Amino acid sequence: MNSKDIKILLVDDEPDILEIVGFNLSNEGYQVLKAENGIEAIKKAKKHKPHLIILDVMMPEMDGIETCENIRRIPGLSSTIITFLTARGEDYSQLAGFEAGADDYIAKPIKPKVLVSKVKSLLRRLNTENFEAIEIVKIGGLTINRDEYKVLLNNKEIILPRKEFELLALLTSQPGKVFKRDVILDKVWGSEVVVGGRTIDVHIRKLREKIGDNSFKTVKGVGYKFSG
Repeated sequence: MNSKDIKILLVDDEPDILEIVGFNLSNEGYQVLKAENGIEAIKKAKKHKPHLIILDVMMPEMDGIETCENIRRIPGLSSTIITFLTARGEDYSQLAGFEAGADDYIAKPIKPKVLVSKVKSLLRRLNTENFEAIEIVKIGGLTINRDEYKVLLNNKEIILPRKEFELLALLTSQPGKVFKRDVILDKVWGSEVVVGGRTIDVHIRKLREKIGDNSFKTVKGVGYKFSG
């Protein structure tokens, strides 16, 4: 995908951040949209369907965590990459961010060149498959369309954040197979993202709530499997 075709929504209540980061991303050829708060970000995300959203955590009116949760509920935005840009403590921000449906986390302050490099790394996910599998999988009442990022449970659509979807798609690609935790981290999050095993547990818990607790089995000290 050409950079001029890629839309990035930058959300921050600090004008300097919007100006500096926006300028550097525009210089790379990206279409840069800007929002100063969460409410404005949700409206622009609905209208423009950005490929990547860079979202500040600490904002007035609606913080980044709540904004992310609202964006993930919007049909058509499940495959949008969302990364947080924040100065908050790493433990809180990463866990809260991933629970809300974020794909990654960037800590402030960050040099513009480093940010641009990080953005390019994130956007490479749009052009690569995280694992090889057929595009549509049907297991019982569950249908997973990898091409459209769509999940149906008993003919009712379930909206999943990108990482929850990719985790589900990985586990259902081989029902009954135990996927080791390090394999899950590599296949779903990739080597360029530093996350802990707790992140997997959070995403499994969310999937159990939405798909059904009995579908996911924990193999202690090893990993997880989908049993249908």
